[in-house]
Amino acid sequence: MIGELVLPTTPPSLSTMLAWLPPPVPLLPVAAIGLAVWYLLAVRVVRAKGRTWPWTRTTSFLAGCLALAAVTGLAIDSYGYRLFSAFMFQHLTLSILVPPLLVLGGPGRLLLRSTPHHGVGRWVLIAALSGLRCRVSRIVLNPGFTIPVFLLSYYGLYLSNLFDAAAASVAGHVALQVFFLVSGLLFILPILSTGPMPVRQSNLGRFFDIFVEMPLHVFIGVILMMAPRALTETFANPPVSWNVDPVADQGVAGALAWSYGEPVAVLTTLIFAIRWRRDEESESAKREADVERDAAELAAYNAFLRGLHEQPPRSTPGRGTSDERG
Repeated sequence: MIGELVLPTTPPSLSTMLAWLPPPVPLLPVAAIGLAVWYLLAVRVVRAKGRTWPWTRTTSFLAGCLALAAVTGLAIDSYGYRLFSAFMFQHLTLSILVPPLLVLGGPGRLLLRSTPHHGVGRWVLIAALSGLRCRVSRIVLNPGFTIPVFLLSYYGLYLSNLFDAAAASVAGHVALQVFFLVSGLLFILPILSTGPMPVRQSNLGRFFDIFVEMPLHVFIGVILMMAPRALTETFANPPVSWNVDPVADQGVAGALAWSYGEPVAVLTTLIFAIRWRRDEESESAKREADVERDAAELAAYNAFLRGLHEQPPRSTPGRGTSDERG
């Protein structure tokens, strides 16, 4: 039943965590399925118009939807109510893996290409563009907002009583998952999005954002691994039948924060670096084309001036030379 939590009875293992056990509030799994269905239909509309859509974008977006549905819809979600390691795996997946996969799929650009500019589609586009250009979007996508929120999702939660207060109920558990997903999207959108943005940062500014984010998982991972006691009440008393030491499980959560986060961050940095290089090459080609055009225009102007200088003077109509008048 929706809203009724059913904890798994068997001790945690890879197979049991991947088992089918629907969550009490399947908000994110349903959202993932809905997004996947919309994306496939939108791609079909775009191709029906005779336009192409890269298969890499489709693969990336669907992989993000699959990861989102799996990490919040399988038994790992129920284990996440009692095990720090399971919850940390959910947290990392929702905040640093799913967002880049979704953003690389280009859903904003797909929305603009697939939505008709008449009827209901016109109002959908108006709402989307209005939301993109509003002041709230400029604020929440600014690094001055996204980086502190990303910091709060790790240090502000796990090193304070805020996490225990939020995770005490099913609603709070789901709210935390939504918060992790949204904070990850807000952070990665200005960095990887190729669609329209309220404010487009420079490549150097976006690289600085990545540089600030990368050490976060390492530091919080070290803190969790070195802590001599359980830092949260939520995970301090796992079921006795599971035979799980909460401090050791907290160490596993810290190891996940370290090992899981870094490869994804490095891959994100690599993708950004490739795009930065392409931007530089495009700008360089554009500057060279401008120089060549300016040089051609200057050469044509100089040729025009030389032509004027070399042209023989005209005689005045109706007037002869001095010899003719004599």
